[in-house]
Amino acid sequence: MKRAGTLRLLSDLSNFSGAARLRELLAGDPAIRVRCSLDGRHLLLLRPPGAPAPQLLVAVRGPGAELERAWPAGHSSPLDAFFLPWPARPALVLVWESGLVEVWGAGVGPGWRLLQSTELCRGGGARVVAVAAPRGRLVWCEERQADAEDRLRSPAAAFSHCVCVRTLEPSGEAGTNLGRTHILLHHCPSFGLVASRKDLFLVPTATTWPGVGHILLIWSPGKGKVIVVAPSLGLSHSKSLNPGRGDTWDFQTLIRGLPGLLTPRQPLTVHTWAPTPQGLLLLDFRGTVSLVQSHGGTRAVGTLQEAPVSLAGSAALGTFHGTLACVLGSTLELLDMGSGQLLERKVLSTDRIHLLEPPAPGMENEEELETRGGLRLLSALGLFRVGWEAPQGLELPSAEDLVFEEACEYYQRRSLRGAQLTPEELRHSSMFRAPQALASILQGHVSPSTLLTTLRAELRDYRALEQLKAQLVAGDDEEAGWTELAEHEVARLLRTELMGDQLAQLNTIFQALPTAAWGAILRVLQLQPDGNGKLRSQAPPDVWKKVLGGTAAGKEPSNGILPLFELLCQCLCRLEPRWLPPFVELAQQQGGPGWGAGGPGLPLYRRALAVLGEEGTRPEALELELLLGSGRPKAVLQAVGQLVQKEQWERALEAGLALGPSSPLLRSEIFKLLLAEFARHRRLDAHLPLLCRLCPPDLAPAELLLLLRTHLPDELEPPTPFPEPRAEPPLTVGLLRALLEQTGTQGRPSGPVLSLYEDILWDPGTPPPAPPRGPMTALQASDHPGLEAWAPSGQGLCVTDRG
Repeated sequence: MKRAGTLRLLSDLSNFSGAARLRELLAGDPAIRVRCSLDGRHLLLLRPPGAPAPQLLVAVRGPGAELERAWPAGHSSPLDAFFLPWPARPALVLVWESGLVEVWGAGVGPGWRLLQSTELCRGGGARVVAVAAPRGRLVWCEERQADAEDRLRSPAAAFSHCVCVRTLEPSGEAGTNLGRTHILLHHCPSFGLVASRKDLFLVPTATTWPGVGHILLIWSPGKGKVIVVAPSLGLSHSKSLNPGRGDTWDFQTLIRGLPGLLTPRQPLTVHTWAPTPQGLLLLDFRGTVSLVQSHGGTRAVGTLQEAPVSLAGSAALGTFHGTLACVLGSTLELLDMGSGQLLERKVLSTDRIHLLEPPAPGMENEEELETRGGLRLLSALGLFRVGWEAPQGLELPSAEDLVFEEACEYYQRRSLRGAQLTPEELRHSSMFRAPQALASILQGHVSPSTLLTTLRAELRDYRALEQLKAQLVAGDDEEAGWTELAEHEVARLLRTELMGDQLAQLNTIFQALPTAAWGAILRVLQLQPDGNGKLRSQAPPDVWKKVLGGTAAGKEPSNGILPLFELLCQCLCRLEPRWLPPFVELAQQQGGPGWGAGGPGLPLYRRALAVLGEEGTRPEALELELLLGSGRPKAVLQAVGQLVQKEQWERALEAGLALGPSSPLLRSEIFKLLLAEFARHRRLDAHLPLLCRLCPPDLAPAELLLLLRTHLPDELEPPTPFPEPRAEPPLTVGLLRALLEQTGTQGRPSGPVLSLYEDILWDPGTPPPAPPRGPMTALQASDHPGLEAWAPSGQGLCVTDRG
């Protein structure tokens, strides 16, 4: 049954701001340039230089203010204007022949306002002859010799152009960021620039030197290469051209190095160029439409019933659903892209017709989603859609029937029983609730518009994901594509229950693309360093509950599939090992009962240690950090013991001092461990102030001395005044004084002295008063015979007479 092409009115333009001016410009000037924003809400109309005011109009569908600008006589109007693909706010760029660039934005205040103004051309006398704005870049062809007569006479003057590029990105809420200028081609002829969503086409113009007028170039920024194509010769050659790596080409050197391209040929005589998703369409003056594909191949599409008479006649080309649409004057012709056969021809009521590109995938509104699959035509009469109407008499299954048929196939693949499921069984069985719920929605309980509004974000994500997969299959920008795909998949899997197949798939992604997978985890957990070597997170508790869930205690992962927490620890060990201990410490703070952190399973630090390998094979630094950050007394004591074995005294002391007042017993155990080392040798003497700070304030001097006595080395020989050479110096009272003073920091008790040694710590501050002095008398030894043994012969002993 033959299809019928239909024109459907989408809008009479009354819902656009400035509708009257919009109709006036569309009806009055056949050479006006029309562009549409990616979301389809904004229309840009630009009159050619020298046209009457206003030369620029930006109309908005729905709420929003229009932008209307006019330049007085003597002031040039813009050479071209483009909408920028910025999702946050609408923005457009205006480019003048002099090289002046203005970036305008809406949504950052009332109406439109100028965001940035700059110059493209460096040298004086240079002028811009063509410009395009493909995918966040501004590309222009610049002429650096202004004498038109010399340009037509001299070959050297004809190759005085260059093609340059600058990145153009949004910056903040109301700013733009223009990158530095990079020259793609030196010493090239004048080129026109036509941009599709993936590629930039450099096409010959009427002023291009005839010897190279049969050549065009295709630059693919995503692939970092340029393809030189001669459609009339059937030749194409590919070369690297990546501005990120500093690539640049001299055009004449490039062409001379490609065999066969300089074979004498007539220049291309093209009436209209038009970009499409498949490549670049060109319409010549014989009415033949050809397609230059992105890989450089060229093929004929078909021939129109009428041919363009001259360049003054208007023509527009576009494709949809394998159909070529061509508007030539007031005639619309639809051709099959495969066979070139004329499918339908319509005569329109006006010859002022403009074909608009469809909205970017994922940015359609409800009306455009319902009418997807056609082209939009704009004229002063309104906005129309051209597409194919379904044949009459063809009964399509209802949405409800499709739901149960698809669900039947799905459940049948997962079912273990031999009986065949039927759609009727799904309709009436209470076991299968999902298809019944979806069918009830489609029956009208929820309006399509409400459902579409609810699911719009999910539909955009799904559509973007499918397009990304198609891009990878086509081999476009593979590295960035795989990274983005991995991020999408990780984010999607984290929204599931992460059991069985989902967890296995997540393991596969982390093994193949760990960097991209970890980037997705950073966004989901909202991880940020706090500047002190720690991590903080603003993720909700249910996300952390999913991250910390694991296998039961003592169970090994099945088939080598790691739980999510172990998977993240393993990924961090590969990418940034220094962030593993802060991550585990943060996870311990997030854990709740039964989450794997405070439940019956293994503690998180032990799960992280298991990822590092068997004991004795783990990186020592990471193991120490995990043990110290665990907060578990047994683990902290194990770490301090390892530090003592390595004689890292300062770090062992700092580990004890880092414990808060809530862990007095653990601090006391660490102090006793280090005090034993202090008693055995003198290698801790340099760190005695830290040991004093670690001393428990409630420790009595007697207890301290008893602890020291327990660990003092046994003396095999009687003590000597001085140690033997190269022998370990003994512990002295001078070293003990600081520790003994530390034990008295709580204040001297008011009761009786409890220790035999405690009184030596308490100095009254001033010495006792001296006894009164009297007259000195000499005692004779004979008077005190008991003193003869003490006093030498002939010498008296002076004493104080106490009266």
